[in-house]
Amino acid sequence: MSLLGLDIGTSGCKATIIEDTGSLPAQAYQDYPLISPQSGWQEIDPEQVWRAAVKVIVQVRQNSRSDAIRAISVSSFGEAVVALDRSGQTLGRSMIYIDCRGQEEAAYLRSRLDHEQVLGITGTAVQPMYSLCKIMWLKKNRPEEYRKTWKYLLFADYILYRLGAGPYTDYSLAARTLAFDVFKKKWSPELIDCAGIDAEKFGTPVQSGTVVGQISGRLASELCLPSDVLLVAGGHDQACAALGAGVIHSNLAVDGMGTTECITPAFNRPAMSEQMAQNHYACVPHVIPNLYVTYAFTFTSGSVLKWYRDYWGDSYQAEATRLGINIYDLMIDRAAKDPGSLFLLPHFAGAATPYMDQAAQGAIVGLTINTRPADIIKAILEGLTYEMMINVERLALAGIQIDELLTVGGLARSDAFLQLKATMMGKPVTTLAISEAGTLGVAILAGTAGGVYKSIEEAVGKLVRRKKTFYPDSRLHEQYQEKFAIYKKMYPAVKSITGG
Repeated sequence: MSLLGLDIGTSGCKATIIEDTGSLPAQAYQDYPLISPQSGWQEIDPEQVWRAAVKVIVQVRQNSRSDAIRAISVSSFGEAVVALDRSGQTLGRSMIYIDCRGQEEAAYLRSRLDHEQVLGITGTAVQPMYSLCKIMWLKKNRPEEYRKTWKYLLFADYILYRLGAGPYTDYSLAARTLAFDVFKKKWSPELIDCAGIDAEKFGTPVQSGTVVGQISGRLASELCLPSDVLLVAGGHDQACAALGAGVIHSNLAVDGMGTTECITPAFNRPAMSEQMAQNHYACVPHVIPNLYVTYAFTFTSGSVLKWYRDYWGDSYQAEATRLGINIYDLMIDRAAKDPGSLFLLPHFAGAATPYMDQAAQGAIVGLTINTRPADIIKAILEGLTYEMMINVERLALAGIQIDELLTVGGLARSDAFLQLKATMMGKPVTTLAISEAGTLGVAILAGTAGGVYKSIEEAVGKLVRRKKTFYPDSRLHEQYQEKFAIYKKMYPAVKSITGG
């Protein structure tokens, strides 16, 4: 028996078929554009996303000889909502989290609500990126669209709805709206009333892993699927990736190393404190009952290596082509071997946690006439790692201890980088046999809901397999601790110069 996991990202969607034994007979990916109708506006078209989801489902079914699909579940990025009218038609494009709109609305909420009150309800502080602020903007600036809206669904919920589910929203995605009580697991009348939004416009909140419907008969034939496929509530992509990496108890965390980087640790009780709030760490329900997660993330990671590749990496590209290898593997392999003398602040698109400073700028410090390309690449790798070390240190101060990192994503394919990360952070870093942790996570939810597995624990035991663990070099770790103390001074120093 097989399961189908969908992961909806901001630039593309992925489908993976996973057999109950853990093999992956087929995967497919389809991208779609971000749309910027004017400066500062960043939107995504739900209809384009839906068409891409249909395409990847058909592709994986055509490319797979596996047996019947038992259940489907979906993960997605958070915050952005899809406006649907009563006939289920979309009413416009969706603002994503980096869209500049919602700042005035966030300021209004801050002026009307006590910070501690918001923290005690939503597990986070007011930020313009959250759905509630965007919906307030829509009500003010597009009142006719707001009036016509029947439901606001987040993207995983929207895809399930189009497949035949009811208008449900799982707890982990609801937590990304700023309108959800993460402790009582229900929509917050305090936040929604203050925002002046109609509460019935939100979907019905449910626990991830809940069966929310069955595939529509018409679509089953179109998508080459059985007519009795169950539709199962998924969740926020980072929480689903944590499940797909086996993060099902405290002191473990998944480290998603892609274009951006996000460390997602789990803990077994609500861990909301002023220390968490000051560092912009939200307390979010995990996709597993009775667990919570938080997100420590950057706006840039692999994108900084791509920046170097695109603007300064012609010689590396030529050599990688000649050797027939991946250019990033070559760049990382040629990076300086010893701890570098340069410091690179990777705030090339602003700073995420713990600062949440969109005006922050990057910097390279320590350049000399003898600086080589390999030294700059090493500074990039170290800067990316230092940034996450700050987050791990701040999380520990807030009472969230991480003993081991389970890594997924494109940069997790580099043994050299993972060894560097383990040494710098002073923690074991482990890769997984199945790196598609997001779609594996929703497959675990789908399989457990569909009776393929008796429990989440059984599914994780059968599907999540560790591949290789990298351990710190204690001698070099001590050297990096000394350099880390210097790195921590960079952000405030650069901010004082640039005024960002």
